Amino acid sequence: MGRNRTSRRWSRAALVATAAVAVLLAPATASADPGSADEAQRLVAEASKQLATLDEQVHEAELTVAAQQQAAVDAATRASQAEAVLAGYGPQLVAIAQSAGTSQSRMAAFLTSESAADVVQQMTTLDLIAAHTEGLLAEVSVAQRTAEQARADADAAAAQATASLAELERQRAEVQTRVETYEADFARLSAAEQAAVTTSVAGPSLAAPETASVVAAAPSEAVATVLETALAQVGDPYVWAGSGPDGFDCSGLTSFAYAAAGVALPHSSRAQAQMGTAVSRSELQPGDLVFFGSPVYHVGIYVGNGKMVHARTFSQPVAVTSVDMAGYAGARRIL
Repeated sequence: MGRNRTSRRWSRAALVATAAVAVLLAPATASADPGSADEAQRLVAEASKQLATLDEQVHEAELTVAAQQQAAVDAATRASQAEAVLAGYGPQLVAIAQSAGTSQSRMAAFLTSESAADVVQQMTTLDLIAAHTEGLLAEVSVAQRTAEQARADADAAAAQATASLAELERQRAEVQTRVETYEADFARLSAAEQAAVTTSVAGPSLAAPETASVVAAAPSEAVATVLETALAQVGDPYVWAGSGPDGFDCSGLTSFAYAAAGVALPHSSRAQAQMGTAVSRSELQPGDLVFFGSPVYHVGIYVGNGKMVHARTFSQPVAVTSVDMAGYAGARRIL
């Protein structure tokens, strides 16, 4: 029965894990046969936005899987500790098994005692031993149940993490196929059409400000480090799921820049949008994170004067653009 219950637990865990990391992959649109150059441009732009959303969803799934894997490690540690406690009762259980039964000890006390007082004294001692034995066995029973439950929980957590990881790998492979299809469609556009798609999705590319002036205007040394690091990546390629040092996606760039200042950010724009303190558009300071989409699927770093640096989109390098591009959703101050 115990194995059957554990098997059912694993099955439920696998289903929950799969649901927890599921990414709904929308039908690809860019590879459809366009009726005109304008239609091709529109389809590629739509595909770019879809990929940005899927990119974010996969990052969220990665965070979920990482948390499940850590939970499995923690559960295994608790199970080992519970089993060690149970094993610690071993010597006492052996001693009980080797001792004479309580009823036999009581009879021996009656037959060998010279007085009623002696009988009472020995019987009292035996009662104390029996009570201790019963208490010890009760403790062992609790420890055994605790160890069995802890091991079952550890097995279920491991099964959940394994199922989630398998689902995540499937999603990564499918999204990578989508990326390759998008890049092929993008490459078929003319230079003017490519520029129009990029501008509509990720804003117009602007001249990067002088790093020295941006750093000088930073509100703190830590923010200056973030800005200097981010601006140093201008021109690096957009790489799906990239976190540097030679290629980035949007949240990969922000986490890379903040890591230089000793701040760990999750590789997820949506998760980053829950951190720090919300600031209005009019209160933006260099170093603030700026977010786009509802739900959030893109993030950049504000550098001042209405500009931000970000890993723009597929097929485009890290660049400085206007912060006022489509889909602006707010900003957060981390430092």
